[in-house]
Amino acid sequence: MEFRVPALVCAALLAVSGCTDNAPAGTGSAGDGRTLSVTSSDTACTLSATTAPSGPLTFAVTNTGAAVTEFYLLASDGLRIIGEVENIGPGITRELVLSAPAGSYFSACKPGMAGEGIRAAFQVTDSGQPVDPTGDDATLVDAADEAYGHYVGDQIDQLLAKTKEFVALYTAGKDAEARALYPRARVHWERVETVAESFGDLDPKMDAREADLEQGQKWAGWHRIEEDLWPGRAKDYTPLTAAERKTYADDLLANTEELHERVEEMSFTADAIANGAKGLLDEVATGKVTGEEEYWSRTDLWDFQANVDGARVAWEGLRDLLKRKNAGLDSQIESRFTGLQKLLDQQRVGDGFVAYDKLTKAQVKELSDAVNALSEPLSKIAGTVLS
Repeated sequence: MEFRVPALVCAALLAVSGCTDNAPAGTGSAGDGRTLSVTSSDTACTLSATTAPSGPLTFAVTNTGAAVTEFYLLASDGLRIIGEVENIGPGITRELVLSAPAGSYFSACKPGMAGEGIRAAFQVTDSGQPVDPTGDDATLVDAADEAYGHYVGDQIDQLLAKTKEFVALYTAGKDAEARALYPRARVHWERVETVAESFGDLDPKMDAREADLEQGQKWAGWHRIEEDLWPGRAKDYTPLTAAERKTYADDLLANTEELHERVEEMSFTADAIANGAKGLLDEVATGKVTGEEEYWSRTDLWDFQANVDGARVAWEGLRDLLKRKNAGLDSQIESRFTGLQKLLDQQRVGDGFVAYDKLTKAQVKELSDAVNALSEPLSKIAGTVLS
């Protein structure tokens, strides 16, 4: 099954991260039907067209509302994410670049980044042209697909194995051992987080933070258990009973097994891999740099490193193709990965990292600036490899 990993775009967290408005270069030109404008207000989601020809597409999304918004292209089931642009601040325009085969889709804007969003049918017609790279480029994409597929499969295998071990410790009341394993298990999720997120029904069950819950949504997954293991920051917290622990543990394991099964059927296109790399850096910008991801355990730097690891692997798989298209861009990405990794290495303790709340504001700002510096050229890979 061919599937595309979502693109996630840098959050407008100017005060914290100095995030800038960097978007990938479009792959089409005005009037060719491949470049579409999207206007997202607080109450509407208006596209310049509701159809487009198959192949490379660019959605230029402008937020005219007062709330931060998102834009999604969803599969015909309304669940699977083909591509997405998150955290588009008021007055900001960001681009989503992807390649779409003929078929039925849904467009969706999410003012306030909550709920199912404002949806509408979107149709991709058969252009009669190849959807993906051809010739020598196709050979390089096939190699990237195979390598990245093996990587994702290995990470999910390890995630499942460590999750089994983790929930066994947790349900047995071996909290110290469970706390020690928690960040080590989660790195396998974080390295392929954008792949997991592409399954719109699984991610909220497994990785929702308490602050992200929508009205009526039951909190479960990793972070619910995290709070129970590190209750120190919770006001008047009531520990879960043994029966409740088992319920949450069984739920997490069952969803991990479901994720493992679904990933086995996936393959990856060039734009999917490229947008996945960018998406992982945006995960750092929107959650790890801000210290919101691991609110209870303060193990954010483990996740930070894992997101960077996954982005690096995705980029490395596309390097041969990227060098053919734009060697200068590839060199810039390499340099900025090196700079970011150097800063992360300064925070290592043994085989792990310092607690995130031990970082100074200056250190957080330095890390944030390095993330943004890398995120900018990464955002150009999809448009470059599809050109």
